[in-house]
Amino acid sequence: MNRTKREISISKFKKDISAFSYYISLEKGLSENTVESYLHDIVTYTQYLEKSGIEEFSQIDENNLWNFLGALEKAGLSASSRSRYISSIKAIHKYMFAYGKVPNDISEKIELPKTSRQLPDVLTVEQIDKVFSQPDLSTATGIRDRAILETIYSCGLRVSELINIKYRDLHKDSEVIRIFGKGSKERLVPIGSSAMLYIDKYIAESRSKFIKQSTEFLFLNARGNKLSRMGIWKIINKYVLLAGLEINIHPHSFRHSFATHLLEGGADLRAVQEMLGHADISTTQIYTHIDRDFLKEVHKNFHPRA
Repeated sequence: MNRTKREISISKFKKDISAFSYYISLEKGLSENTVESYLHDIVTYTQYLEKSGIEEFSQIDENNLWNFLGALEKAGLSASSRSRYISSIKAIHKYMFAYGKVPNDISEKIELPKTSRQLPDVLTVEQIDKVFSQPDLSTATGIRDRAILETIYSCGLRVSELINIKYRDLHKDSEVIRIFGKGSKERLVPIGSSAMLYIDKYIAESRSKFIKQSTEFLFLNARGNKLSRMGIWKIINKYVLLAGLEINIHPHSFRHSFATHLLEGGADLRAVQEMLGHADISTTQIYTHIDRDFLKEVHKNFHPRA
């Protein structure tokens, strides 16, 4: 966030952007990463406007906005990247209009470009077993890593959710973990017996070897701090390579595999939506892609006229 703050400091739009930042982070409860993405896009937008002689939001007209979007396309940005910029720009224009800082929302008619949803690779159960068998359980690091792998797949977590689990979030008697998702929304996610087994093993045999100072976070790095996103990526990449899997796997693949395996096993879509923490079920429908062969098999077996 430091780089973005430095950029804001040289912008003539600083006051309004800072107020918007306060609004989306504290009032709307958006995550730090989401806030940073919004601010990066908006600062780029306002810097472009300043070069065109615009110094405040009330001076911006639809031509200015369309010219900026055209510049993004001319610069070669993909539809998904341009869509992100548009979302950020629409958000601040909507905010400025809602709070009476501008007479109208000039971004209202701007539509997001159509993009194809790129779904992560899904691991088979056999591939997951192969990856999970790689950590060396005779070491503290291996025990920790196995607990991490089991947890991210068992609960279908985002990396940001995994690294922020605190010891008090474990509810062993109820066999659930309390998770704080996007916008700090809280949900309780069931945890499988295998994941709980390795978490218990990690707590009993391994976690104390990582602790350097008092901390509530469950999964720690060698310095005794909570693991970073990059730290989780490195852990997963290490064991995917050791397993000899020549596929593009990253942390989100385990979340996607979690949802896909549940649906293929017959789980209710609404239940999967709840466990994933999706506000809109349409997100779950796209995200939890089931391959066509499986759907054909279900139709063949259960439809009366198949």
